[in-house]
Amino acid sequence: MKLFKLQCLKFLWTLKPPNRPFHGHRRLLCSDVYSQYESIRRGKQEIPKYFNFASDVLDKWSEIEKAGKRPSNPAFWWINGEGEEVKWSFEELGFLSRKVANVLTKECGLQKGDRLVVILPRIPEWWLVNVACMRAGIVLIPGVSQLSAKDIQYRLQASKATCIITTDKLAPAVDSVAPECQSLKTKLMVSQGSREGWLNFAELCRNQAADHSCAKTRIQDPMIIFFTSGTTGSPKMTQHSQGSLGFRPLLSERYWLDLTPSGTIWNTADTGWILTSVASVFDPWAFGSCIFIHNLPQAESSVILNTLCRFPIDVLVGAPTLFRMLVQSDLSKYKFMNLRYCISGGEPLNPEVMEQWKSHTGLDIHEVYGQTETGIICSVFKGMKIKPGSMGKAAPLYDVQIVDKSANILPPGQQGEIAVRSKPMRPLGFFSEYVDNPKKTAESERGDFYVTGDRGTVDKEGYFQFIGRDDDIIISSGYRIGPFEVESALIEHPAVAEAAAVSSPDPLRGEVVKAFVVLSPAFSSSDLKSLTRDLQDHVKKTTAPYKYPRKVEFVQELPKTVTGKIKRNELRNKEWGRM
Repeated sequence: MKLFKLQCLKFLWTLKPPNRPFHGHRRLLCSDVYSQYESIRRGKQEIPKYFNFASDVLDKWSEIEKAGKRPSNPAFWWINGEGEEVKWSFEELGFLSRKVANVLTKECGLQKGDRLVVILPRIPEWWLVNVACMRAGIVLIPGVSQLSAKDIQYRLQASKATCIITTDKLAPAVDSVAPECQSLKTKLMVSQGSREGWLNFAELCRNQAADHSCAKTRIQDPMIIFFTSGTTGSPKMTQHSQGSLGFRPLLSERYWLDLTPSGTIWNTADTGWILTSVASVFDPWAFGSCIFIHNLPQAESSVILNTLCRFPIDVLVGAPTLFRMLVQSDLSKYKFMNLRYCISGGEPLNPEVMEQWKSHTGLDIHEVYGQTETGIICSVFKGMKIKPGSMGKAAPLYDVQIVDKSANILPPGQQGEIAVRSKPMRPLGFFSEYVDNPKKTAESERGDFYVTGDRGTVDKEGYFQFIGRDDDIIISSGYRIGPFEVESALIEHPAVAEAAAVSSPDPLRGEVVKAFVVLSPAFSSSDLKSLTRDLQDHVKKTTAPYKYPRKVEFVQELPKTVTGKIKRNELRNKEWGRM
């Protein structure tokens, strides 16, 4: 525990803005919430034994709000683009989430520790279920709305969830697999209609009392289980605790979001992704900020850009795909109302896209790097020098290093595996385990480190650069080539909207780089052979010539996970005849 205290002090001190007292960058945060955690940050008190984000954070903000000490902006603000709008204060959020907690415990019979699968789009009910599960001590298992019946069956069987909440759109898929899911006892549907065998979510909430006693949860108690995106192999159940998701932001503060109680954040990630839990639940609400949500049934550039113009959104968070899409538009037509801070996470963002965005908007894009298992590992936080192609420095509470196969720390500039020190003290923010998979849990560590499976480098200033997944690295004629370098070079070409680089068999070199290219909508060419040569020459001029794609295939779209990550393994398997 003493080591943990020293880690807190060390990392928080590195975040101190130059020439300002340590408390200065927290001046706008309400001391009533943060004062109780100051002694922990200062290393004078140990981590509490019990913690519940709903009662210890959200309800505290509700009290502050009622006392008139918080700005008047809502805690939650939702629109659907068709005229419907929902705004909740922290008090209203508490009132409604207690009703939902009563639905889960009284009507559905769920108890503390039971597991609940929620598959909902970006609608207000998703946030109510999240908070209700915190209050009742129920373990939430989020899933994205694009899941197939087979995906749902796998998740229900693997998790042994006793309850599922979804929409009428997915209810038939659930019914088709429910007989094979022996643990499933209760099905709730968010819909205006009814369906045999399903309880109606809205009707049950309407008739419930708003009195609910929050469960007493230990800081290590399980809170959320995420199914990893599964770019390789079957998805694993990654379990997080009250401490790793809920308590962590109270110690690490505003290092990556830079939010205050008067701020508004819009994160466009899907509801099944950990980034939504971090950037659309825990971190903004820990700071008393407003979470803005657009239903976004489809990601359209004009809708997103117009929303930024019409609403007072300070912080925008999105996957690289979002920004690649937005820079294809004529950004000179749009004037954002409040936007001042942009964040990209999920995959590295091409420097060319960052340059285009800044040249048209005047705003930098701050990259973050993380995993389902760890949350944010590295970040380009406010005030830090931005280095194109870098994902910033180690996040607070994490000792991030580049290591070799024997877990030896490598010097700056040398390529290795990105790792986070996990021994002798497992950092706050880490997942607890891969549920029911101790072998995989053990394999995630090497020596004193949790190994990410991603390759990268670090420079002398502590900036990390992502090279690629360890299994994405292309070895051609003895040269190690990271796919991201090739993709970044390709996307600089005006004809390219998206690109993915993978290995392809070659009788002479063993394997070569092959690029799958999606052309820009504004570009058309009937001479694809000439365009291929043009792209190859462009890559040779942009990066080391040995990295150029010797094979190029033009496609309509790239295969992606439900979280928007390019499924290079699928493209690679196709090339090697392993489909």
